[in-house]
Amino acid sequence: MARMAEAELIHARYAMLAIPGCLAVEALGYGDWYTAPEWASTGGTATYLGNAIPGASNIGLVILLQVFLMGGVEAFRGTEKDAEKRMYPGGSFDPFGFSKGDVASLKLKEIKNGRLAMLSFVGYWGQHVATGKGPVAALAEHLANPAANNFATNGVSVPFF
Repeated sequence: MARMAEAELIHARYAMLAIPGCLAVEALGYGDWYTAPEWASTGGTATYLGNAIPGASNIGLVILLQVFLMGGVEAFRGTEKDAEKRMYPGGSFDPFGFSKGDVASLKLKEIKNGRLAMLSFVGYWGQHVATGKGPVAALAEHLANPAANNFATNGVSVPFF
């Protein structure tokens, strides 16, 4: 169970980073999160906020860097024997001194917000499968005409409706 709690926390942190990232890229007009990695299968050029990423068009290099960089970080984190320090390292990872207060309350808020972010990302995925649109485009459509653009009228969320 301790390993599962640790994995949940790590996934929650990534989800809390992903949600504003998905929204920001689409709101700035650089496409949506779902179609962003299509360059890897179509042979296009990888971009970040409209700028080409040098060397990223080689998918093998991207995978190699990902394995070494993320694998290295996770291997280093895994060397810590104390589970509490592995999940909440402190020190240079706490530059604002958040661990010097009501830590139990902050941990509870972090996991609750992380769970909400993970659920939200599942919603982003489901909404894209149902409508083919990103979250910002779907929200704009819904706000323009809520009665015609909602979960019950997209033809997928509520079958036979």
